[in-house]
Amino acid sequence: MVSSLSAPQAHPHAEASSSLLPSPKAIQIQNVSVSYPIGKKLRRTILEDISLDIQQGEFVVLLGETGCGKSTLLRTILGQEHPTQGCITVSGSTVQRVDSRCGYVPQKYSLFPDRTVLENLAMGPETSNYHILGRLKPSFRAYRRKVHAEALNQLRHLGLQQSDAGKYPHQLSGGMQQRVAIAQALMMKSRVLLMDEAFSALDPATRGSLQRLLRSVWSETKPTVVFVTHNTAEALYLGTRLIVLARSSQADHCGSRVALDMQLPASGMSLCNNGQEFLDLVDHIEQFSRGDRHTMPSPDGETR
Repeated sequence: MVSSLSAPQAHPHAEASSSLLPSPKAIQIQNVSVSYPIGKKLRRTILEDISLDIQQGEFVVLLGETGCGKSTLLRTILGQEHPTQGCITVSGSTVQRVDSRCGYVPQKYSLFPDRTVLENLAMGPETSNYHILGRLKPSFRAYRRKVHAEALNQLRHLGLQQSDAGKYPHQLSGGMQQRVAIAQALMMKSRVLLMDEAFSALDPATRGSLQRLLRSVWSETKPTVVFVTHNTAEALYLGTRLIVLARSSQADHCGSRVALDMQLPASGMSLCNNGQEFLDLVDHIEQFSRGDRHTMPSPDGETR
């Protein structure tokens, strides 16, 4: 199983290979730095001069050591945090706050405990299309029926039963809650899906199952995915592009930069399918994650 191979982390600079014709950019990160004050005069830099173009339909995995700023970068794309310098655009518009352009699946379950599964799934579309007074309109009832039908379809698609729709989050296992959380994000029909270590709290069997499910959903609908993980094997299995963030120094003024940016096979990589090549790549990535500075061979044999 892919997820049974553990490991995280970081890398030396390298350029992603380009396709024959560049596809439209879903996300542009331009010279982004993030720092926080420590004490009265000093600042701790988390991210330093990050620039990335993420194309529509890419499955980008962010990898790096604990504290390297992976989740911070994800939150700036979401609009939950703001860069100290630089800017981020999603679908051509500057990110200023959290909005419906990005779906988000956090590490911890994001469901409302006092709402059923069906109510959790329907809440996003209903609140974004009808304000409180708007729900008095006759058209809202028809819209709600449509949303509920779509929510039930999403549940089936993600391996849940119709009978689960009436359950509350505490009645679901961790894996079922994360399936609902993914369905919740997909219900908003966002073309960008941000996932912050969404499978890290799950047991290996459930994690492997959700990895396969996510890969299947992405293959069918091709949203742009940015997925944060500590697991190198998971990164190689899920992603079509791997980005490693690393610090060159532990000094407060040195933030993480893009240490590695490499393309991965569109079909994903796993120990079962790629054997020794997979193990060698995992080992090589983890050496870079610990701070070594060497040129990285890509899966297609080219040096990045």
